[in-house]
Amino acid sequence: MRKYLWSFVLATAVWGQQAEPVLPLSLKRAVEIALAPDGNTRVQLAAESIGIAQSRSGQARAAFLPNLDGTASYQSFTRNLAAFGLSIPAIHLPGFTFGIPTFVGPVSVYDMRLNASVSVFDFSSIRRYQAARTLVAAAKADTQGTKDQVADQVARAYMTGLRAESVLEAAQANLRLSEELVRLAAHQKTAGTGTGIEVTRAQVQLANDRQSLEIAQNDIDRARLNLLRLLGLKLDGAVALTDKMTYSPVDAISPEQAWKTARENRSDLRAQEIRESGARLSYSATRAERLPSLGAAADYGDIGSRTDQLLPTRTIAVSLRVPIYDGGRREARRAESAAELRQEQIRTRDIRQQAELEIRQALDAIRSAQAQVNAAEEGLHLAEQELAQARRRYEAGVTTSVEVTDAQARLERARENRVAALFNHNMARVDLSSATGAIQEFVNK
Repeated sequence: MRKYLWSFVLATAVWGQQAEPVLPLSLKRAVEIALAPDGNTRVQLAAESIGIAQSRSGQARAAFLPNLDGTASYQSFTRNLAAFGLSIPAIHLPGFTFGIPTFVGPVSVYDMRLNASVSVFDFSSIRRYQAARTLVAAAKADTQGTKDQVADQVARAYMTGLRAESVLEAAQANLRLSEELVRLAAHQKTAGTGTGIEVTRAQVQLANDRQSLEIAQNDIDRARLNLLRLLGLKLDGAVALTDKMTYSPVDAISPEQAWKTARENRSDLRAQEIRESGARLSYSATRAERLPSLGAAADYGDIGSRTDQLLPTRTIAVSLRVPIYDGGRREARRAESAAELRQEQIRTRDIRQQAELEIRQALDAIRSAQAQVNAAEEGLHLAEQELAQARRRYEAGVTTSVEVTDAQARLERARENRVAALFNHNMARVDLSSATGAIQEFVNK
């Protein structure tokens, strides 16, 4: 409870949002907000891509499903038979004349009919449907990959915010120390063991620390805005980061083990492998265009010149289509499909190499950051001891304020080094989690 209260006080004091409700935000909660349906824009767009892929799959499936149409028509027409070469002279017999008129009509025709057609066998359409289904799976894997990328971005932004808070805390500690040393220099001058230049030197350091504090406060504002943008929240909102930037050792892991984990967990690898499989099916579909296809069609309806004189009629047909020559279009499509398959194979190899590179770089960064943290902790401890000794010597009149000022500068640098080392270590953990596809597990710890 004290942790949340401190975060609330810090947020209201630094960001000046006393009138706004403050949202306590842990790393886990931040990622949950970003991955919500109305959260990060990239997540929303990725979710829509699944619907698009499913619609295209439905279109591909329709190619070999029955097609049923209903029609109802009415026609009233006249015809000039002479225009069709049907001009027969009239035959005149005694008391009787026989002939075909040149102009007929008007004639009325009512026709109500159902038409059905189906592709009995078309291997190319089947392959295209299978390829479309793989694209749905690829879209789902891409969506999960997008969520992992957004979680990675949120984790980085959150760590940047924690670093800004740590820098602010260090700046506040430096400012308090400078104020104490200004009072100490003034006291030494009053006691006759100090000089005016020592007071001025302490005041200069105090002014520098005040400027550093202002910069740290501005960095917190920038980190907050960036985090709010990633979460899809209003930029005028107030948040309080409830986590702290701490050091958590990482168990040693070999590149081979990390790569095995990445092959199992990384969504971008899985999505690319699915896309390659889909390209292979598309190539197979293009090659199958050479094969014969079998179709069937039928219609049934009533037709007549009057509605009370309609008679049923029907048509049943079976067709076998054998491709022979289409001007080379099939060969061109096959060559295009083969090139697309080779492209996907190249992309698969490239993303695997990129994943392996990210894993090795993350492991190297982890080892380096752990060494940096150990060195920074030791340096901070020694700098605190040095400053304490320098202050005692200065208060005893054994040395001047220069020794204290130098020790103070080294302490401030040691604090900065510790913050930087902790930040580098936590960012290296984020890098390793993303490289192995375990970023969700990282943020849920």
